[in-house]
Amino acid sequence: MSRPEVIVHPTAELLVAATAARLITKLIDTQVEQGVASLVLTGGRAGIGVLEHINRSPARDAVEWEYVDVYWGDERFLPDGDPDRNETQARRALLDHVPVDPGRVHPMAPPDGKFGADVEAAAAHYAEVLATTASLATDIAVPYFDVLLLGVGEEGHTASLFPNTPYVQEIERTVVGVHDCPKPPPTRISLTLPAIQTASEVWLVTTGTAKAEPVAATLGGAKPVDIPVAGAYGQDRTLWLLDLDAASAIATGA
Repeated sequence: MSRPEVIVHPTAELLVAATAARLITKLIDTQVEQGVASLVLTGGRAGIGVLEHINRSPARDAVEWEYVDVYWGDERFLPDGDPDRNETQARRALLDHVPVDPGRVHPMAPPDGKFGADVEAAAAHYAEVLATTASLATDIAVPYFDVLLLGVGEEGHTASLFPNTPYVQEIERTVVGVHDCPKPPPTRISLTLPAIQTASEVWLVTTGTAKAEPVAATLGGAKPVDIPVAGAYGQDRTLWLLDLDAASAIATGA
């Protein structure tokens, strides 16, 4: 478990641009060291904004995209191609514009796919996908994630793990089907905290005053059952990438 590092940028626009530059550099450095980089994507305005900035960056093509393994931390259980799916947004923002290897891109199943409306089967299948590429460097059956991107909800949720639900307390499964989410759509698929915690680096990217309280609560020692993002950390590094508004409630010295 790594200690959180907090990096604050003056505006949301600068945060997104700086995170994009940081991620490009991280992917390049990782590929130099080990040939392949593994990346877990998130949705949300900031998460997709980072991908859009990467696509516009002159340094974009310095990454060997055909050697990037792409996963998702969570997904809205909506039909394939739905504009609200994290996968759809990520493809439009970046993945459709770079030469990714389709065999290295691992989206979560939609309800009009192989498993139909059975979100539990879809979640179990994603756990199997993770297990087939599991790393000996991890304690559970998931790949070695070099960077896992996450956002933060106003009530402290991350991925699709919401406060005071059985999903945030899950300790055995790596992927869960989530029902009755307080934010639409109500049905989702999500990595669990144990799966998230195997990542080498977890980057929490968030903006706005609405996120200030859960950010401050997490850095102040909140429990994951109350503030799920408090359970999101990397083995080697945990980066909180914030704008001034999201950082506004952090206690001095946190």
